[in-house]
Amino acid sequence: LSYSELAAEIIFKFTGDDIEFDELLKITEKVYSNFTNDEVAPLKDIGNNNFLLELFYGPTLAFKDYAMQFLAADFERVMKLKNENILILGATSGDTGSAALHAFSNLKLIDIFILYPNGMVSEIQEAQMTTISSDGAFPIKINGNFDDCQNIVKTIFENLDFKKRLKLTAVNSINWARLVPQIVYYFYSALKVTKPGNKVSFSVPTGNFGNIYAGWCAKKMGLPIEKLICASNKNNILTRFFNSGKMETKPVQKSYSPSMDIQVASNFERLLFELYDGRFDIVQKAMNDLAEHGKFKLSSNALKKMRQDFLSGTASEKVTSGTIKKTLNDFGQLVCPHTSVGLAIANELLERQDLAPMVTLATAHPAKFPDSVAEHTGVTPKLPQRYNGLFSKNEVFTLVKNNFTEITNIISKRTSV
Repeated sequence: LSYSELAAEIIFKFTGDDIEFDELLKITEKVYSNFTNDEVAPLKDIGNNNFLLELFYGPTLAFKDYAMQFLAADFERVMKLKNENILILGATSGDTGSAALHAFSNLKLIDIFILYPNGMVSEIQEAQMTTISSDGAFPIKINGNFDDCQNIVKTIFENLDFKKRLKLTAVNSINWARLVPQIVYYFYSALKVTKPGNKVSFSVPTGNFGNIYAGWCAKKMGLPIEKLICASNKNNILTRFFNSGKMETKPVQKSYSPSMDIQVASNFERLLFELYDGRFDIVQKAMNDLAEHGKFKLSSNALKKMRQDFLSGTASEKVTSGTIKKTLNDFGQLVCPHTSVGLAIANELLERQDLAPMVTLATAHPAKFPDSVAEHTGVTPKLPQRYNGLFSKNEVFTLVKNNFTEITNIISKRTSV
């Protein structure tokens, strides 16, 4: 099947009676025809039984486009049926915000607000958000880190009166419909790498746990994934957790891979729910302990279950840098620093263990992080031609304190809903 056909087949399994298959196929064909590679998500063989899955051929050059573009098309379908306006609120460590603002900004029935941390996204990621010309698109720069932005979004969604009055909805991966389209490229790449039924492993640069959780969902659907590798940078709360079963937050450190500079991975709550067999009371206590005390511990049985599906590893800044350089020297392939983290852990595990063919997710175009890539290789990656003139455009954004009340006031005043 083509990528669009496979997407329709997989997404349709989650739609119930909400949409007919032929209508869904029309949406996926329209959405993915706008991607700049005919295969949509092509694979590159980089030796040692390792493959790069290039997920940067969408409008904003990152894997978030694969779900966000579909989600926008489906939102538009539903809003037209209901003939009502909605307000979208999200937080971003870089790529989600640019993908969401690009996908939703020109839809008449939708206003979108995206919170992002001041000084903690790349120059290109910020420009992609702040140069969008649309009355309904509002980038909001927060004096804080991504976890602060995400916490504000969660707190606003927990205010049910505010949520109902403004018809608030999410496009972060806390929205299940954002995760479902990401399941598709796990199936697509596995079927390219090996014969149906053969095992395959995935190395996933991991921050908020949404991308790798989509891979776990693919495995639950029947894709024979041997291991899902959670690849972390020096903000390695998840690696520490996979090794010890103890989740404990530490201060966020700036790194070469800023989209992974996260301590509280919101999608991990979903995995906990599954590991505890749907015991939401246990999950709720764990998440409350994390919020109040900055830590919680997994039961030995749940940890054992988790290790059946997952491996983990941390790439230091030095290793990340070296892997970017080595990948260019050995394979003529420039990769972004996040992809480098995934490759580094994949290479390390392939040397130590006899694993199934490994697919490493290349989560963003290297040109989204030109300074970092150039620093390690001496080569400055070029943006695709369609982004010529990006930095000469007028920027529009709002800079605010890390304050819940101030942000809710801004949203209330500026929305047309």
